Amino acid sequence: MPRSTKLHVLEYELPVRVVKDRSGGFVAKSPAWSDCYAQGDSIDEVTNEIAAVASALIELYKEEGLNIPLKKKRTLSTILKIPVFSTS
Repeated sequence: MPRSTKLHVLEYELPVRVVKDRSGGFVAKSPAWSDCYAQGDSIDEVTNEIAAVASALIELYKEEGLNIPLKKKRTLSTILKIPVFSTS
């Protein structure tokens, strides 16, 4: 029998500035969050990298009880039905 699980999805606004690096590639920095920056060989790569960094920082800040310096855009809630199988 499927179990119902309520899922909360938080969405934040992360302002990012991408500049070309002198040594090649790109650097992305958030003017709103000094800890949030990344490097990549292409704009796509640096965008994906800074999104991953922001996600990891959000989790770390939550665990440490620190204030996340981003504007919360919205919270989505939905109920998922997840089938759980048991061999016993």
